[in-house]
Amino acid sequence: MKLYSPDGSELMKIEMLEREGEVLLLKGTAFGAMPITAKLSPQEMRGGFSLLNLKLICFLISMLFRR
Repeated sequence: MKLYSPDGSELMKIEMLEREGEVLLLKGTAFGAMPITAKLSPQEMRGGFSLLNLKLICFLISMLFRR
């Protein structure tokens, strides 16, 4: 999975998701060269859900079926 900036350049390529105890690790490269490992804790995940609303949830589900 790749994340892009508004100008279309690659910010981060996520190559692997792993569980380490109670956290989720996202492993990949940032800016095409720098290896990076990000940790997502349960507390931060719950905080992320507060950013969602019904309209956004419907859009996210519809993304699964788009090209």
